[in-house]
Amino acid sequence: MTDLVLGIESSCDDTAAAVVRAGHEILSSVVHTQAAEHAPFGGVVPEIAGRSHLRSILPVVDEALDGAGVRLDQLAGIAVTHRPGLVGSLLVGLSAAKALAFTRGLPLVGVHHIEAHVYAATMEAPGTVSYPCVALVVSGGHTALYRAESPLHMTQLAATLDDAAGEAFDKVAYLLGLPYPGGPSISALAEEGDPTAFKFPRYRAKDGSIGFSFSGLKTAVLYHVRGGDALAPTPPPEEIPQRADVAASFQETVVENLVRPTLRCAQEEGVGQVLVAGGVACNQRLREVLGERGRESGLEVFFPSPAYSTDNAAMIAGLGWQHLAAGARDGWDLDAHPS
Repeated sequence: MTDLVLGIESSCDDTAAAVVRAGHEILSSVVHTQAAEHAPFGGVVPEIAGRSHLRSILPVVDEALDGAGVRLDQLAGIAVTHRPGLVGSLLVGLSAAKALAFTRGLPLVGVHHIEAHVYAATMEAPGTVSYPCVALVVSGGHTALYRAESPLHMTQLAATLDDAAGEAFDKVAYLLGLPYPGGPSISALAEEGDPTAFKFPRYRAKDGSIGFSFSGLKTAVLYHVRGGDALAPTPPPEEIPQRADVAASFQETVVENLVRPTLRCAQEEGVGQVLVAGGVACNQRLREVLGERGRESGLEVFFPSPAYSTDNAAMIAGLGWQHLAAGARDGWDLDAHPS
């Protein structure tokens, strides 16, 4: 087969397409973000997301092919996210991928969105990651630890009991009167604050197991912002005392709640490398703390560049190539799955 794969990603609120050669060389990567459409609501609205994907999917695919200087008949196949995600959003990308593959007689392969995020951490430095390793996936919809035996074989070891870390960022940002998406907004405000100003709760499982939880932290910030009364109205942003300190202390607590279980998991699994993936992997404080404490523990920690930490189709095309090279093919009955 040729080495060129078109990837299509539409699992949530980004419409993306990319062309990748041999699983690692990114020839083009196009992302149409819907952040401005969802900003008034403080989070993703599934119906708005699906309609936006319908408008954007074919122009984004055309732009990716043009950017790579590649025709459809030069492709080895088409890879598309088919799980997990918003069903309506997934169906748009899946339908486009099926139509293109069918009309050109190309192989079609479905890709797991989370596994692709993990693979993204290896794409910019091929050959440097040794398996098995531990992967932390942390985004608006997912916060979990995995053991990766290879790019194609992963086992979940632990997951959040409630909110994902990225969701907590969005909700606390809304409380503080900051724009969506919350991660970058809180990170920017936190630079002006003292991360030790407030002691918000750090999660520890009662049974001593490895895991994550962010609902208690989110509630603690809510109580703090509302002066100890959860039923009180949220004050205007300019009236929130020490708002930057709240943002910095919240961010520091999230980072600690991610770093501690990840390092412990790597130690218990007996691995020497940790891959970090997902939109929250863009957080500079997380990169600093996990990188430094990982080195102190004798671990190599790999982060994708920010462009490939958030949702993108290069990771779909890259992992899709691995599936195709292993002989995988999916039929026209490939379906979308929310989980």
